[in-house]
Amino acid sequence: MSYLRLILLSMSMLLVACSTAPPHNLNDGCSIFREKDDWYIYAKDAQDKWGVPVHVQLAIIWQESRFQAQAKAPKDALLGFIPWGRKSSAYGYAQVKDSTWDWYMDKTGNSGADRDDFEAVTDFIGWYGNYTHKTLGISKWDTYNQYLAYHEGHGGYKRKTYNNKKWLTAVARKVEWRAMRYRKQISQCESELDSSWSLWPF
Repeated sequence: MSYLRLILLSMSMLLVACSTAPPHNLNDGCSIFREKDDWYIYAKDAQDKWGVPVHVQLAIIWQESRFQAQAKAPKDALLGFIPWGRKSSAYGYAQVKDSTWDWYMDKTGNSGADRDDFEAVTDFIGWYGNYTHKTLGISKWDTYNQYLAYHEGHGGYKRKTYNNKKWLTAVARKVEWRAMRYRKQISQCESELDSSWSLWPF
């Protein structure tokens, strides 16, 4: 391999790594979108399309993956200590299982969607939240119950399986709190973000 080709390959790998690396400040919505300016466009598109607010999308992604594009479910262990695969097929920004992602692609026709692509994931969260609203009557702005339905599935939510999981209801409250925080932050920079969004070439 020539020296020039090696440099070009290294540069392309660096660009890919930078594009998928999490934002530096995960706790500030404005900082996230200033660093990842295309993310706001994708999240806003999903909000306009499905009605699930940007701050709810961010809070769910923070909880599920801390904005790690290739996050995977924790490893399982046989007899408590022998590595034995993973606990589920959950993957990507939103920790979506294979079967759920297949369902999403089938229903939306978005067959080329990937769970480690932020645009696809925001669309998925919007679609799922909209389906939750239509199926269970949960407001798209109700982060607490939206997250419970997201985690337990629509059937599990109907059966109220979360009532036997104190840890889960505590997590859902944290997701709710984080969404409220993101909403307040984004309200302070929304005009700036919208201005950049309107200039984006489509």
